[in-house]
Amino acid sequence: MVNSTPGSATPGEPTPPDPTPTDPTRGNGGLRAALRRSPGLGRLTTIRFASQFGDGLFQAALGGAILFNPERETDPIAIAAGFAVLLLPYSLVGPFAGALLDRWDRRAVLMWANLLRGGLILAAAAVLVTGGPQTPLLLLALAAVGVSRFVLAGVSASLPHVVRQSWLVSTNSVLATAGAGVAAAGAGAAVAIIGVLGEGDRGSGLAVAVASAGSAVGALAAAGFAAHRLGPTGELTGAGPRGLDAVLAVLAGLRTGATAVWRAPGVTTAMIGIGVHRIVFGINTLIMVLVLRDTSAAGALPGGFAGFGVAVGAAAVGMLVAAAVTPFLIPRIGRSPTVVCALVFATAVQLGVISVLTQPVLLIGAFLLGLAGQTIKLTGDAAMQIDIDDARRGQVFALQDTVFNMAFIGALAAAATVIAPDGRSPGLVFAGAAAYGLGLAAVAANSLRRAPR
Repeated sequence: MVNSTPGSATPGEPTPPDPTPTDPTRGNGGLRAALRRSPGLGRLTTIRFASQFGDGLFQAALGGAILFNPERETDPIAIAAGFAVLLLPYSLVGPFAGALLDRWDRRAVLMWANLLRGGLILAAAAVLVTGGPQTPLLLLALAAVGVSRFVLAGVSASLPHVVRQSWLVSTNSVLATAGAGVAAAGAGAAVAIIGVLGEGDRGSGLAVAVASAGSAVGALAAAGFAAHRLGPTGELTGAGPRGLDAVLAVLAGLRTGATAVWRAPGVTTAMIGIGVHRIVFGINTLIMVLVLRDTSAAGALPGGFAGFGVAVGAAAVGMLVAAAVTPFLIPRIGRSPTVVCALVFATAVQLGVISVLTQPVLLIGAFLLGLAGQTIKLTGDAAMQIDIDDARRGQVFALQDTVFNMAFIGALAAAATVIAPDGRSPGLVFAGAAAYGLGLAAVAANSLRRAPR
C-alpha cells in the first residue's frame, strides 16, 4: 500500500489510513465527511442499498409464496426444508466468494453478480406466475440468494478502499444498519404488493419480479468504478482459479480465513457471538412463523404474512437503534465487551420476553433481539475490517457467512423435529437461552488466551 496525502488515493489504490484516532461518535457527521471526500463511498453505498432492497423484497415475497400462501400449505419440517434449500448454498458459495474476492477484480464481481442475480430472480418469478412446481422454484431461489453473497461480501471487503480507517466503525455501523432497514423496506414493499394482488402464486410472482430492479441498479453502480478500484491488493491478485485449482482455492481459503480469525482473538469473540445469535435466531424464526400463521390469535395486530411483515419491521427498528448505540459502546468499553453485553442482553430477552409466546410480545422480542443481534454483527464487521489485512479480508467475511447460515439452518432444522404445530414450545425458548449461556462461556474462555505471533 502506497501512502499519499489524505483524500488523494489514486484509482486502484485503497484509501490510506487517517492518522486521526478512530472516533465513531461522529456518526452521521463522519459519514457525510467521508462521502464528501470519497465519491466512491456513495457509489458503493448505492450498490449495497439497491442489493439489500432487492434481497428483502425477493426473500419476503418468496417467504409469502412458501410460508403463507394458501395454495402451498407447509408444515414445520417443510418450512425447515425451504429455509435449508435457500440458505445452505450461502455456506457453499461463501468460501468460493472469499477465494474469488481476494483474486478477482471486485468491481467486476459486483457488476456481473448483480446481473446474474437479476436473471435468476426473473426466472423464479416466471415459475411462480405460471403456477410451476416448488422444486425448480426453490432451486432458482437458492441460486439467486447464493449469488447475493458475492455482492454483500464484496461490498464489505471493498469498504476499506473507499473510506478511511478512522471512519470505518461509524461508517460501517451506519451503512450496515441502514442497509438492514433498506432490506426491511424491500420486505415491506413485498407485503404491500402481495396485500394488493393477493397471497396466491400470481401476487407473489409479480412481487418477486419487482425485486430484479435492485440488481439492475447495483450493476449500473458497480460499472461506474474504475477497474481494480475496490481491490484486492497484494500477492493474491490475479486470475481466478479454474477446475481443480478452484476447489483447492476454496479449501485454502477456508483454512486461511479460519487461521486469520484465530490469530485475532477479538475477531474470534465476534464470530462466536454471531454464530450463537444465529442459532437462537433460527429457533425463534420457526416459532414466529408458526405463531403468526394462527390468525385467530392475532388480536388487534395483523396475522399471517402481514404479521410477518410487522415482525420484520420490528426487528429492523431494533437494528437501526443498534446503529446509534454500537459506535458509542465500542470506543468506551471495547469490541469484545460490547459482544458480551449484547449476549447478556439477548439472554434476558429470550427468558423474559420470548418465553411468553404470544404474538404481541413476540413482536417486542423481535425488536429487542434485532437490537442485540445487529450490535454483535456491527462489532464483528468492525473487528474484521480493522484486524484482518486486505489480502485475507474476503476469506474471513466468507467464513462469517458460512457460520452465519450454518448456525441458523442447523438450529431451525433441529427445532422443526420437536416444535408444537402452533409454535408454542417453551422448551425451545429455554434451549435458546442456554445457547446464549454457552456462547458467553466460550467468549470467556477465548478472552484468556493471547493472540499468537
